[in-house]
Amino acid sequence: MTSFDLSGRWAIVTGANTGIGQAIAVGLARAGADIVGVGRSDMHATETEVTALGRTFLSISADLSKIDEAAKVVERALAAGATPDILVNNAGIIRRADALDFSEEDWDAVLDTNLKSVFFLCQAFAKAAIAAGRDARIINVASLLSFQGGIRVPSYTAAKSGLAGLTKLMANEWAARGINVNAIAPGYVETNNTAALRADAERSADILKRIPAGRWARADDMAGAAVFLASPAADYVHGVILPVDGGWLAR
Repeated sequence: MTSFDLSGRWAIVTGANTGIGQAIAVGLARAGADIVGVGRSDMHATETEVTALGRTFLSISADLSKIDEAAKVVERALAAGATPDILVNNAGIIRRADALDFSEEDWDAVLDTNLKSVFFLCQAFAKAAIAAGRDARIINVASLLSFQGGIRVPSYTAAKSGLAGLTKLMANEWAARGINVNAIAPGYVETNNTAALRADAERSADILKRIPAGRWARADDMAGAAVFLASPAADYVHGVILPVDGGWLAR
């Protein structure tokens, strides 16, 4: 077994239908893990890629904006025959408006999906892992806005800053119980969430100028970091928020 081999492992990946979630699910499967995909949308394309690698794919339909559904994901995965020891919290939404005009509805929608549900899914996952005596990995998908303020996305910034803090708190509490908790902080990635930014020629050009790597990230740029944090190579890595940003934060 190599340090990056995930054979025999099961990974729950939320928002696995497209973008970063799909890329991480396929990357983990390529390293040997079987996958439980969770989300509201059809995940057939991800399933096709995962099964083509010889891995098993289980699909769980859940609205992760609802806390009770998020908290039951692990129970449903176990009932379907999975023994999850990796959790990737990727599902998230974004709402854009000036802070002066931002609505309570948009605030609550983003915080519920991107932070509150993530915590209670992590809690359920950790309880199941500890009860089963399994070492486990939690990988949260944070953001550059876990470090910076951004503009016109107040609830997203609040949620991703909160997720960075929760990642560290859970690492503090659970490291000694065999659970590594870390996060990936993607830079500007070509996904549905950034379509509005990429459609704004001036804003997109300004962003590109600051990225030392000279390009926006692709979703599959996140897969290697996820495999590392899920693997034995990261046994002594706890509470890290790992930027995968083409050098953005170094500027």
